[in-house]
Amino acid sequence: MELHSILELSEARYRVHLLRPYDLSIPVGPNGQHPRAWWAADLRFQPVETEHFIGSVAAGAPVNFRDVFINPHGHGTHTESVGHIDIGVQPAHLALSSPWHLARLISVQPTPMGEDQVVLPEQLQPALESPEITALVLRTLPNGNDKLRKDYSGTNPPYLHPDCGLQLRKAGIEHLLLDLPSVDRESDEGKLQVHHGFWNHPEAPRTNASITEMICVPDEVEDGLYLLHLSVLRWENDASPSRPVLYPLSQI
Repeated sequence: MELHSILELSEARYRVHLLRPYDLSIPVGPNGQHPRAWWAADLRFQPVETEHFIGSVAAGAPVNFRDVFINPHGHGTHTESVGHIDIGVQPAHLALSSPWHLARLISVQPTPMGEDQVVLPEQLQPALESPEITALVLRTLPNGNDKLRKDYSGTNPPYLHPDCGLQLRKAGIEHLLLDLPSVDRESDEGKLQVHHGFWNHPEAPRTNASITEMICVPDEVEDGLYLLHLSVLRWENDASPSRPVLYPLSQI
């Protein structure tokens, strides 16, 4: 069975293959079964305990009833709003007026610069020449399985050049997704230049723009144009665990 829809752009029509999704989110679980960053404490799933009840079927309860202790920035795939760097509360879900976005996926090899590995503006530019895309998905190379479990804390992982934030904003990119723990250098004296440039903060903050970090793009997903579905929790926090899914397009 093939379920599809038709996407019409100004210069082309595409068939959206809705039964061939590529999930870019990383499953998270206890005992380090997820990536971690920023020295976040362990992710925990803990049964609720009272004097007369413990929320675990294994312990004899009729149901599992657990508290979850999670840091969305530090545990797995998450989406941020401009509230991440703003004094006001800007829930992540408010940056997504719709879950659907036209996206381009590109693979980039970060460039060695001294002790750093940096994605340069010229590596992004070819992907920004299509004016109709509003989302950009970055897969960094090499694309190892360590992205599913890596603890990035204190490792100086690859990051985007400070000029990339402004570049992406000028190109009309509203939603940036990448397989790194941050768009900025792990230790940059709090400058966060890519965050600020992308969100145009503090001059005129873009409340309709989001950054999604710690995704994982499977090797079999080819670079190109996709329909992106990006969903987050509707909670009052600047970041939320999220689930980005790519749907392949074929031109008609």
